[in-house]
Amino acid sequence: MKKLVTKIAALLLVPGLLLSACGGSQGSTPASSPSGNSQNPVTIEFAQWWDNELPEGYLQTLIDKFEEQNPNIKVEMISAPYASIQEQLVAGAATGTMADVVGLSGGWVNDFVQQGAIANLTELMQQAGYDDSQLASQCQINGATYMIPVVTFVYALYTNTNLLTAAGISEVPRTRSEFIATAKAMTNASSNTYGWALPLSLEAPNGVQNDVMTWAWASGESALKDGMPDLTNEGIQKTIEFVKELYDSGSVSPGVFSMKEQDKVEEFCSGRVGMIVSPMGHINTIKTTNPELNFSVSSIPVEDGFDGERGVPFSMWGIGVSENSEHKEEAWKLIEFLMSPDANSELCTNAKAFPGNLNAKPGFVDDDELFASAFEIYKNGRLKNEFIGMPVATELMRVFDEQMQLMLENEQSVEQMLENAQNEWVERFK
Repeated sequence: MKKLVTKIAALLLVPGLLLSACGGSQGSTPASSPSGNSQNPVTIEFAQWWDNELPEGYLQTLIDKFEEQNPNIKVEMISAPYASIQEQLVAGAATGTMADVVGLSGGWVNDFVQQGAIANLTELMQQAGYDDSQLASQCQINGATYMIPVVTFVYALYTNTNLLTAAGISEVPRTRSEFIATAKAMTNASSNTYGWALPLSLEAPNGVQNDVMTWAWASGESALKDGMPDLTNEGIQKTIEFVKELYDSGSVSPGVFSMKEQDKVEEFCSGRVGMIVSPMGHINTIKTTNPELNFSVSSIPVEDGFDGERGVPFSMWGIGVSENSEHKEEAWKLIEFLMSPDANSELCTNAKAFPGNLNAKPGFVDDDELFASAFEIYKNGRLKNEFIGMPVATELMRVFDEQMQLMLENEQSVEQMLENAQNEWVERFK
């Protein structure tokens, strides 16, 4: 497992990105309020979306263990779906009211650093005398760590087995043409059943990353060249043409332009959508929401004729500290606890993810066929997510999303869409 997890650290060294995975750098000691005591404990807020994707009550149980070990610290959890937490953190960054400890996605880090909203974790680790060599990876900007990946998820194709069988298809799609045929066969608008869900809400535009660009990455394509935008290349164009063909065929669940990530998962759980692209952590969510649902996970289909190394899209549950927190010392103690081998092993096992501590050993791979499939996807591909470390990553997704919506509504061609998005991306990279 240690060898596999190191793949994440290596990925963060991709040229052209601002992220790296390395040791800490010298910095000043951050200010922090005095620690509390067991009679008058300090209370810190912890905002995250993880609780919604873990077994019910588990995260609170883990926090209870932290509080038992640290009686001078109380943790107030703020739990909401991913898109809602993103909105809260963006608002908190603007007003200086961000929670003390925050769950972070890789695409948010650069923006929050530029706003001065999240703290330099390198300084906090030095202050605490923390050995960061045990971390699988660190997300750094200009040599300083601002986010630590707690767990890492690979993305896979989720398929409703009953709808697949009802459509007269015996195997999950492996290529794009097979995916289109399967989506069409699963679709029955009169019974409100569709082949695929595509969330393209402008409020939470991460569907561009998770549900559009994943198809390009799976087939070895890239939206970057020499660290700069390259959206007009043939590979990206074929990907967008593939998505448009699905949309035009009527195989995509209605409400695309307002749909968010949690909506597509709900659609899949309800049996109204036959296939979605989603992280392995949603296996738990789906099983809990609909224990009777029969589904499989498999690699994201590739372009017909592709025989190279598959790209494996991934996401992470990252963690950071608010720059405005009055309790940075206590906030770091919570992070240190979550990154300890025992807690990280337990968290990864329950999240069904890969660990952020090199000494952590999740115990789920051999216990469940679905997670064993996800592990095989992880082992047999190359982790890829080009939005991690991009400047204003969320804004780049939103720009792409806006142009894609116009294209899907036939107000511009695929070529025009990509040219417009390319021009806007270049401006924002400057």
